[in-house]
Amino acid sequence: MNKPISTWCIISMASIPLVMTLGNSMLIPVLPIFEKQLNISSFQSSLIITVYSIAAIFLIPIAGYLSDRIGRKKVIVPSLLLTLIGGLVAGLASVFTKDPFIWILIGRVLQGFGAAGAAPIVLPLVGDLYKDDDEKASSCLGIIETSNTFGKVLSPIVGAALAAIIWHIPFFAISAFSLISLIFVFFFIKVPKEKDEPPEFKTFLQNTKETFKQEGNWLYVVFGIGIYTMLVLFAILFFLSDILEKQHGIDGVKKGIILAIPLLVLCIASLMAGKNIKGDLIIMRMILIIGLLLMGLLIPFVGFFENNVRVLLLLTSLIGLAIGAILPTLDAMITENIDKGERGTITSIYSSARFIGVAAGPPLVSIFMQEGLSVALIIAGILGFGILVCVFTFIKPTENN
Repeated sequence: MNKPISTWCIISMASIPLVMTLGNSMLIPVLPIFEKQLNISSFQSSLIITVYSIAAIFLIPIAGYLSDRIGRKKVIVPSLLLTLIGGLVAGLASVFTKDPFIWILIGRVLQGFGAAGAAPIVLPLVGDLYKDDDEKASSCLGIIETSNTFGKVLSPIVGAALAAIIWHIPFFAISAFSLISLIFVFFFIKVPKEKDEPPEFKTFLQNTKETFKQEGNWLYVVFGIGIYTMLVLFAILFFLSDILEKQHGIDGVKKGIILAIPLLVLCIASLMAGKNIKGDLIIMRMILIIGLLLMGLLIPFVGFFENNVRVLLLLTSLIGLAIGAILPTLDAMITENIDKGERGTITSIYSSARFIGVAAGPPLVSIFMQEGLSVALIIAGILGFGILVCVFTFIKPTENN
């Protein structure tokens, strides 16, 4: 019989995705301020988001494997410490150096390494703690997902409010949040002792290869949707942040509140979808179809309404609604249709795939905003319809996916 999991343990686990979400999304409304303070271009400011994500992309699968070998907590604790150090590097460089941009990027890379070993490891950790109780595990995962989505809503407001005081305070805030989470994890998460010897690396690779051989068709579609939705989300947030400040003169906390509106819609949609999926592949497939259809139809219009804040906010909120419904659906498809022995590995690879979208979104928008943004958004909409065709082709409820 499992020991009861304390409320503080659940809070500690939920704090990890909250910190990691704040650590990235909190900086999006501040990027135009960074451009002014550091005398850098929009493309250079977008790298502050991108290098974080690129670092995480390559480290997440390694962190997942290490957590199987040496334990979840032994990976999470130093990862949070790295996130803390990265924030200090970026913040102190902003205060004490004349040209801190390179040091800020170095700090963000360290934070990306920390993100790789923290948030993605929470999912298999929950499985370890509730190994014999799927219902409680699902409930705990729901709390953690709520924490993640709440972080998305909170981040633009917090980032804008802190930067309004002094522009480099958000870097130090990331370190402070990481320290709080680190203390919670260290003292309140008690992991069960290992029973089975983890697989050797060669076996690990063979098992992963076999999983992709058997399940690859629909898994590749799921990964593609993950990349696409996160690319669109972060591209639109970057675009919206830039347009509000530079064209409409809206900055500070007011801009943060406006940016939080589509994210709040995303959060609500995510919670509602998560509650109603119930392991039904027909429902999951329908959510993906409707969500991708909505994205494909609406994304091209974003570039034509940059002068109308209300219409822009309506469009981005509807796109947020689609993304919010899609993301928990993708999570459920992987966790409920992959054997437990391979679930952690596939989840880690899926997390890396999503970070590709996060990394690509801001710099692509910064490039196309100079010229050809409307054409790029039309192409993005067409891409959504292309992925929709793949859903019809490779994700079928009649098959044992």
